[in-house]
Amino acid sequence: MQLFNRTLIQTDMNLGFFFIPRHLLWILLAPPLMSVAGCDEAIYTSVMNEFCLQHFELEMEVLGKSLWCDWGDTAGFYTDVTNCTALVAAKLGCFWPNHLVDHLFIGIHKKYFRNCSVTGRLPADPPFPILCSLLFIPLLITLLMTALVVWRSKRSEGIV
Repeated sequence: MQLFNRTLIQTDMNLGFFFIPRHLLWILLAPPLMSVAGCDEAIYTSVMNEFCLQHFELEMEVLGKSLWCDWGDTAGFYTDVTNCTALVAAKLGCFWPNHLVDHLFIGIHKKYFRNCSVTGRLPADPPFPILCSLLFIPLLITLLMTALVVWRSKRSEGIV
């Protein structure tokens, strides 16, 4: 496989052309090469990492780190890697989803999405005027209510 990789790299082919034929070649040739006994996890992991993960990593690097948390820009790549893992699993006779796919996506999330919030934006403090009003209004209400209770407790003339 390394000789095949070096030959393609040395011919200065377009990067997109580099991945697609090789991806299709693996998907078409891997099932006959495997035993009928079931899923070979080593081959499945290798094919998943080589085709699905590498393509996702290239797309994310091209996108740029500043846009990794923008779901609108990354959803297509995320869907592609999900579909790729499912297709590879189907062709290799593996169940999908499985623990290997889980491990792959945990690695993706740790590398690319660890600093992203649920909404896609990092949480930030509110503007200063809003922050002051959120702090001081409850504080003033508490002080006024305390003063009112103290004032009413000293005025005992109408209580029976």
